[in-house]
Amino acid sequence: MNCRPGCAACCIAPSISSPIPGMESGKPAGVRCIQLDEADRCRLFGDPRRPAVCGSLAPSVEMCGADRSHAMHFLTQLEIMTAA
Repeated sequence: MNCRPGCAACCIAPSISSPIPGMESGKPAGVRCIQLDEADRCRLFGDPRRPAVCGSLAPSVEMCGADRSHAMHFLTQLEIMTAA
């Protein structure tokens, strides 16, 4: 499955503990990544500075569903279930 254009749920819903350029302490859950452009595309895609966790999160029917709302809900619930 390919990413849905304009979705960016995986760049908003989950927390990211790795440093991100412009967010050196990582990103809290529910906060839009500073590296998303106006079209909700990652400015760091293909860049070695992109956190490994971002590259390892692959789109799937289970996670992404039919629309962005499903993806946001799924990833938010996953974040809640895995919070320390």
